[in-house]
Amino acid sequence: MNLFFEESGDFKVGAVLSQAGEAYQVEMPSGKRTKVKAKDVLLQFDKPEPQALLDAAKGIAAEVDLDFLWEVAGAEEFGFAELGAEYFGHAPLPFEAAGLVLALHGAPIYFYKKGRGRYKAAPEQSLKAALAGIEKKKQQAIIQAGYVDELKAGKLPQAMQALVQQLLFKPDKNTIEYKALETAADEMQTTAQRLMLANGGLASPKELHMARFLFEHFPRGAGFPPVDVPKAPADLPLADVAAFSIDDVTTTEIDDAFSVVKLEDGTVRVGIHIAAPGLGIRPDDAIDKIARTRMSTVYMPGDKITMLPDEVVDAFTLAEGNDCPALSLYAVLNPGDWSVVSTTTRAERVPVKSNLRHNDLDEVVNEETLNSGAGEYPHKEELGLLWQWALALEAGRMKKREAFGLKPEQANRVDFNFYVEDDVVTILRRKRGAPLDKIVAELMIFANSTWGKLLHDSGVPGIYRSQAPGAGGWNAKLQVRMVTHAAPHQGLGVDQYAWSTSPLRRYTDLVNQWQILACASNGVTAPLVAPFKHRDATLFSIVSAFDAAYSAYNDFQQNMERYWCLRWLGQEQAKQVEAVVLKDEIVRLAEVPLVVRLAGMTQVARGAQVRLDIVRWDEVDLTLEARLLEVAAVAPDAALALEDEEEGDTGEAAATEAVEAEGAVTVVDTGTEQAAS
Repeated sequence: MNLFFEESGDFKVGAVLSQAGEAYQVEMPSGKRTKVKAKDVLLQFDKPEPQALLDAAKGIAAEVDLDFLWEVAGAEEFGFAELGAEYFGHAPLPFEAAGLVLALHGAPIYFYKKGRGRYKAAPEQSLKAALAGIEKKKQQAIIQAGYVDELKAGKLPQAMQALVQQLLFKPDKNTIEYKALETAADEMQTTAQRLMLANGGLASPKELHMARFLFEHFPRGAGFPPVDVPKAPADLPLADVAAFSIDDVTTTEIDDAFSVVKLEDGTVRVGIHIAAPGLGIRPDDAIDKIARTRMSTVYMPGDKITMLPDEVVDAFTLAEGNDCPALSLYAVLNPGDWSVVSTTTRAERVPVKSNLRHNDLDEVVNEETLNSGAGEYPHKEELGLLWQWALALEAGRMKKREAFGLKPEQANRVDFNFYVEDDVVTILRRKRGAPLDKIVAELMIFANSTWGKLLHDSGVPGIYRSQAPGAGGWNAKLQVRMVTHAAPHQGLGVDQYAWSTSPLRRYTDLVNQWQILACASNGVTAPLVAPFKHRDATLFSIVSAFDAAYSAYNDFQQNMERYWCLRWLGQEQAKQVEAVVLKDEIVRLAEVPLVVRLAGMTQVARGAQVRLDIVRWDEVDLTLEARLLEVAAVAPDAALALEDEEEGDTGEAAATEAVEAEGAVTVVDTGTEQAAS
């Protein structure tokens, strides 16, 4: 005797070897033996052989007309043998009955299973809906296959043209467009991003990186809605100064300017004048909401996304030839030792005489010309005095650093400036600590520290940058945190440091400006009128949001700088390049700030110069492959440049950590907080 039975949702056949009560010992055609319970047996038959019956049953199942079978089944529950008599017109033979079971079981939209060998026809409406769904899937499969063919032929289907960013950055994986893109990419052994680039969905890797960033951080676009441009109070006093700014040629948001006046008693009054959008923008107004959403200007080589609309920037930037609203910090100095006699803070209109640019002055303003008095350039006398004070400020900070237990800063590292025009990049090396840089940096640190103390002494909270060792005590690496109370910034060598000098570019500085204006105008009553009070939940949320946004924007800037470094390699047709060893297997190219890991590189001293053979680079993945050709002597400047990174400053040390975490990275060597001022 042979059996046709169900086991684990599958139908099988076998010859009975023995029977014990309600169980059979069965040998299947494969030779495997199994125990079958009587309740699982659907048919008992003598002929044909088990495998022959199963093969014949599959043939019957393939020929069954499911629509006709559904019609004759009726609305009541039935057994397969009963339906078989109706369908075949006679009591079904074993292979016919088995074929009917296979057909019923394989058509769940037509027939619902109710038990072993028992079924019920699906209601008409349910069947129609299910059949419509199947037909829809068939049509979608045809459309999807067409999309795949178009993609493989190098054409972007029209239906995908408006979905490029959605498909790449936040896809709905159930859509036929996504499935087609993934299928085509798999079959072509590439990635969805590269396929989209090849088919014109994105014009270039640069557009890919930019689109990803905008999709995540500016989903509604980087433009601004129409706004009413605010105005500073009309009764601001006019300062009796001739101020000048010092910026890169590409700078449009001119936040800071300086003035120098020799007083009759022999002292010197230096004015640090900061653009004052806080005089026109008010907390929670329309422009504040825009700025709070963005938190900062986003920088990238050749472009930027400003925190404030252009017309608002134009209204408050310290532009040459205008009387500009400003928050001024005046320091009266004793030129004998450049000690600070007194400081005063006030809001006013400042006449800006000149916007000086680095590209015009860097060649003529250097330590030699400043010390000797040689050369002719705008504001020569004022720059000479500011240079002397900047040196004194730096010396004072270095003493404070040493008091914190840190080594003095090294000023011989190199910064890199990126300029992009018509998709051609120029990357220029610029030694950190150049006089103009030092003047701006030291005066900004002085202003941020002085105003931070003003806020603290006035009992008004602000947003501070604090740097101190993390967990692990004094041997731990210094960590920078943002806090709402005064705290030392050990890396800079100051007792407190409140970002306040870039209110056109950073939201934290705009918030601090509001607080400082309250202190300057209201004295002891400032805590009552300042927009933000102690333990203000809004202030804490601003700190948190700014930290997250600033970190994301910095990552994007580094990615774009990395992209342009790779583009530079192509422009220069670089095959072999010089590099300097940062640590272990990590090196940085000498001409551009591009860091790469040389896996398996032999132990080489930090600061050693090496020569690399460029193997390949990828502007999509932003990776670089190179081989070590030779090791030259240790470069003293490079070695010195790395020493103070152990103290926890930003710059190359941060770069090496990043490369260890995520592969090759680019570094614009921003160094300590000075560069961010």
